[in-house]
Amino acid sequence: MSLTLAQFNDLSQEVAIAQLLTCCTSKSWAYKLADARPFVDVDALLTSSDAIWNKVQNDEANLLEAFDGHPQIGNVASLKEKYRNTQSSAAHEQSGANDAADEVLEALAKGNRDYLDKFGFIFIVFATGKSAQQMLDLLLARLPNDRATELANAAAEQNKITRLRLNKLLDNA
Repeated sequence: MSLTLAQFNDLSQEVAIAQLLTCCTSKSWAYKLADARPFVDVDALLTSSDAIWNKVQNDEANLLEAFDGHPQIGNVASLKEKYRNTQSSAAHEQSGANDAADEVLEALAKGNRDYLDKFGFIFIVFATGKSAQQMLDLLLARLPNDRATELANAAAEQNKITRLRLNKLLDNA
């Protein structure tokens, strides 16, 4: 569903929260952002979203709830589908996707499993426009981190994803 900002501002609280949960599955964030309506423009909504996220991310349960809204890419078959099926992807998301070697996809699947085993949550990264090799490089660079560092990294990436989804929700992408 794509809405104008005026339509979003006019949604019932329940429907607004449901729409926001499609952007980020942290209920605390969604409830607080819905409560902050009406917004004068999309920039005001994004600024409010950022401020609310900065507060709610201090509670690990909110972070994990948001991360749980993402599918884990844990097997080579799903990675091949993600990086090779470009028919429905936007042009900016296709860069390098068709060139993903099986070895890269296998390493990415293994890295995702290792990441989940080490940190207890899936690897969260703003993937738009990144090739499989770039994703693997980012994953391997972050894997040596401690859990607190990775919670912070994943929270920052989650916010980038949320902002993109808000823009798409509000027909502003």
